[in-house]
Amino acid sequence: MTAQPRILAVGGAHIDRRGQMSGAFVPGASNPGTMREDVGGGAFNALRSAVRRGATGALFSVRGGDAAGDAVAQALALSGIADLSAVFLDRATASYTALLDREGEVIAALADMGLYELAFPKQITRSKLREAVAGADAVLCDANLPAAALARLTQLATGRPLFAVAISPAKAIRLAGLLAGISCLFMNRREAVALSGAAAEEDVCATVRRLRESGLARGVITAGAAPVVAFDDCGIVSLAPPAPRRLADVTGAGDALAGAAAAALMSGLPLGAAIREGVAAATLAIECRSSVPDFSPADFAEALALVPEPEEIHAGDQG
Repeated sequence: MTAQPRILAVGGAHIDRRGQMSGAFVPGASNPGTMREDVGGGAFNALRSAVRRGATGALFSVRGGDAAGDAVAQALALSGIADLSAVFLDRATASYTALLDREGEVIAALADMGLYELAFPKQITRSKLREAVAGADAVLCDANLPAAALARLTQLATGRPLFAVAISPAKAIRLAGLLAGISCLFMNRREAVALSGAAAEEDVCATVRRLRESGLARGVITAGAAPVVAFDDCGIVSLAPPAPRRLADVTGAGDALAGAAAAALMSGLPLGAAIREGVAAATLAIECRSSVPDFSPADFAEALALVPEPEEIHAGDQG
């Protein structure tokens, strides 16, 4: 569409805390490890990835008037992203806290997102957001927004691409009924199952069929180290992600994939090629300890060279 698409992200921008075990995890006991903290959030992470792949970005979110909110504002400024967010001086900024095993996989997580539930439904009606949507080439959102706010945003985005990140199985169902208005939905296998109503053991092609019947024309389903499955009106493709050269932290990998793939789609690449770029960004995210990797064009080209070409699949090919 354009060499430097203007993407407006609407959704989460908050504090990410990740505690990683230094040894084997023992439930119900004090486990030695390390705690890291930086700024993340699905929409913000995805947008940063898109900006690093050539897009220009603006973010509309909500945050508190606390030190965590100041950290979010600083991270936005350092990322070169326009900050359109609302600040509530008497509220606490949202946060996400994850416990990781020593290999970097999530054991458990806690999302303190009360401010999003409270503030987004009203903020989504403000003229400031309507003007921002009108000036964007595409909109990117996450399911941290309550269902009513997502419905309103889908209406506002009519006529331009709307990319969405499912966030979690519990929040993915907020997108039910809105799928026909989404240009591409990025989700993991559990989120796809929750949204489609499929059985967990059902093969992925059957899940894709259910999602299509619900109105979703294009989607991307990740499954950790298992192949990424993407579909549009041309068919279904599968892409096996390369093994990371080092495993630091899986947090934010799906967001990185979504942002890079959305930027690639906006630049005119077909779905398969866009997913290759997304997987390259996700690989770089897994290999670093921050929510979003700070990669150079050379770093990205090196990671992309490791990603295989997607393969077409048909119903019955997946078990």
